[in-house]
This record gives sequence, structure tokens and C-alpha cells, in this order.
Amino acid sequence: MKIFIVAFVLVLQGLFMTSCASKKEENKAGEERPNIVFIIADDMAWDDSGAYGHPYIQTPNIDKLAAQGMRFDNAFLTTSSCSPSRTSIITGMYPHNTDAEQLHWPLPADRITFVEHLKKSGYWTAQAGKWHMGEAVKDRFDLVKDVGTHGFQLSPTGKKTAQIGDGSGCENWVPVMQERPENQPFFLWLAAVDPHRPYSEGIIENPHGLEDVVLPPYFPDTEEVRKDFAHYYNEITRLDNYVGKVVAELDAQDISENTLILFISDNGRPFPRDKTTLYDGAIKTPWIMKWPKKIKPGSVSESLVSSVDIAPTFMQLAGLKSIPSFEGVDFSELLTDPEKNVRDEIYAEDHWHDYEDYTRAIRTKTHKYIRNFYTDLPNTPSADAFVGGTFTSMLELKQKGELTAAQLACFDAPRPEEELYDVVNDPYELKNLAGSTDAKETLLHLRAELKRMRAISNDSLPDFRTPDEFDRNTGKSNDFRKRPRPSKKEMEKIIREMNGK
Repeated sequence: MKIFIVAFVLVLQGLFMTSCASKKEENKAGEERPNIVFIIADDMAWDDSGAYGHPYIQTPNIDKLAAQGMRFDNAFLTTSSCSPSRTSIITGMYPHNTDAEQLHWPLPADRITFVEHLKKSGYWTAQAGKWHMGEAVKDRFDLVKDVGTHGFQLSPTGKKTAQIGDGSGCENWVPVMQERPENQPFFLWLAAVDPHRPYSEGIIENPHGLEDVVLPPYFPDTEEVRKDFAHYYNEITRLDNYVGKVVAELDAQDISENTLILFISDNGRPFPRDKTTLYDGAIKTPWIMKWPKKIKPGSVSESLVSSVDIAPTFMQLAGLKSIPSFEGVDFSELLTDPEKNVRDEIYAEDHWHDYEDYTRAIRTKTHKYIRNFYTDLPNTPSADAFVGGTFTSMLELKQKGELTAAQLACFDAPRPEEELYDVVNDPYELKNLAGSTDAKETLLHLRAELKRMRAISNDSLPDFRTPDEFDRNTGKSNDFRKRPRPSKKEMEKIIREMNGK
């Protein structure tokens, strides 16, 4: 009799636990909650795939993702720098509010992320690939497979010692997927190192040729530039192969139907006038979503979205309420109605990334307004641009006086305080309309909007400038390191020493 009672109680407990687990997997509407797979490229421009019209680049899996889901044509990032972009996404905050707005500054432990809320609500959370957000928030994930900042093992002093895997940063994506518990919805943060510099030969079977390269007009058409771009394309293709493996694994596990995939990049291509600027080559991002249960195949949305919107949207899709610290908007309505309008403009910012800068932008569907606060500084590309053939070629041509005005833009100092572009008729943002009488009304409106955004988001100039880490003409180190974030006292000492005081 006692054995029967014990067995009966155990059965009841099992039924109760099953019921609780089932409820965990449902949202407030009583629907099964989706699995969420977030894939983030490293330094990939928005239009460098077949999905966005590139005629030659090999991206069959990204193209298929768009064909089976929804492509967003007006998607933007809050910044054009690697780690600040990632910390902005995970916190749902603009970079200047994360306290990690400069390159390599770790996210503080007191910052709230959407990941811990998913985890508390029953999601299994895991990360694989490039991390670059500091150690303090790794505990928000059940599992972290970090390959380092650039896919290398690091010595205690921070020196690269050995390449991890094939250098893509993607090798653990599928193995992590295979570790997931079967009785829980899951969230995966899959971060590539591709197509970040440095580039290597022989990484794909059919490498791109010089004839495959499509150059924006702000690059000179030289063999060195084309070779640099071809290597960049090859890394995108290697990344594309891993995107295909993720989709294939979801299919093999028979969970594709209710799994949402979002593919984006952290910032634009690592070339002059792209990465670390606020032009569209830097802050406009590929943004492709697939969710067979909800999204109609082949959908396209022209609605504006920002990476600061990802956190509140993922929370909404998981059946959770947004939190006060989130500064973005929920765009989940677009997944079933891509013509809806969720925002009229996006706000973007640029801070220290190898070199000092402080720039802000407002982007609408038709215009871009940029305010340069440090007009004395040229738009120098990130230091890794010096290791590629493009910037080296540009420096040589500059000495010969053979660059066009558009190609000289990254050397110009002083910069104009204000820039205004008609991005519909001038997609490469080459004609500054800030001084045009015809554009005065638009200028005044966007200038006011930038002022409003700075006020409501508590955005203000820092107390002091951060010194450049590298020489702007040679790319050589100035022996200044700021990883992790120095204290105010330490920074003031560094500045005094660099100024010879």
C-alpha cells in the first residue's frame, strides 16, 4: 500500500512538473514561445550580399534566409564600433548610457540585459563566437563559448598567441546548438569574427576575383584596393557557410518552424569612410529575419528599425514585459505587417575607436544629418585599415594628388560642423547640403531632432578627450592603452603625460 501511495505521488509530481514546463514555453497569449537565434557578423556592410543586390558576392545561405523570411531595407545600428554596438544591443540602451561606449570598455555588472530576463523566464541561453563585452555579464548566459576578440587565444598580457579554429569564430555554433536541453525554449547569441581583419588566403574553395569587386565611388579603383575587397568578400562567404550550417541544424532537429532567426552585423565594412563613421556604409546593417510560423517568405520591410529595438522586441516575442532601461521600441508588428511604421528616425553615435571622435547623427528614410563635435579631427578609419591594401593605396595616391574629393574625405580637417545628405538621390552621401538654401527647412528640423534626442537620452560631451591610441598618418601605436576602461584619475594622468606636463 505504501509503495502504491509513493508511486502515485511521484506520478502526480511528474504531471505537475510537466505542466509547469509546458507553461514556461507559452507566452501570455497561450502560444508556444519561439526559440530565438541571433546571428551577428563582424564588420559587414549592409549591401554586401546577394540578398541586398550585390551581383557577384557568394552568399547563397544569406540569400536563402531572405527568400524564406523578411529583408529589412532601412535597418540601422546605434554606433559603428564593435564592442559598443554589441553592448548597446544586449542592454537595449544607446551606447552613451551603457557606460561602455568606447571600444573595448567592458559592460558593467550592474547593467541589465534582455538575456537574463529570457533566462529567468525559462529560456536556455547560450553564446558562441566573438564576445567583446567584458567578463561581468557572461553569467547572463547558461553557456558561453568565447573565442576572444579576434578569434585568437590571448596571453596574460593580451598578446595574440594562436588562432582558434579556422579564424571565423563560428566553429562552436552548431555544437552549442546540439547541447541545448530539449524541454526548454532557447536563445542563442552566435557571433562571428568574419569579416573582421586581418584577412588570410585560401579560406574558401572558390575565392572571389578582382572582377567580382564592386567599389563605392569613395574608393580609388586600384589593384590593391580590389584585392583587399576580394579578401573581405571571401570572409563573408565563409560566414555564409556557417549561416547555412545553423539553418541545416535547426532543420535536422525539426525545430525550424517556431525558431526565429535574426541576422545582422555589428557595424559596416572595415574600410575608410565606412566603419567608425556615421555614413550608411558604417551604420546601415543587413537585417534579415526568418520565422516560418509567423513571417511570410520573401517579405520586405521599408520601415525604419534600430539595433536598440532588438531587446524590447525579443522580450515581447518571449511574452515578457519591457523594462524601464530599454530605450528602443518593439517592432514585432512588422513581422506580420511589414508596412507598419514603428519609428520616424534613428539616432546614431560615434565615440573613441582607436582614435578620438565624438559625432552624432539622425537618419530618416530620406535624409541624414550629422553633427561633428570635434571638427578639428579628420575622419580617420580604424587602425586595422592600415593593414589592408586599401588605405595604403589611398595614402600613396594622396601624396601624388590623385584622389577625388570623395576619396579625400577621410583626410579632411577641419571637418564641417554639420553635414546633411539626401540619401535617396545621393546614397553614397557625397553632396553636403548643410549650406543649401533649398535644404534649410530639412536642416533646421533634423538639427532640432538631434538636440531633442540628446536631451531625452541624457547625451552630453565627455569631461575630457581620450588620446588616440595610434598615429593617424602611419597607424603605428602611440604606446597608449585603455583596455579596460581607466578611471578618471588615471585618464587625467595619461593626458598630462602625453601633453608633456
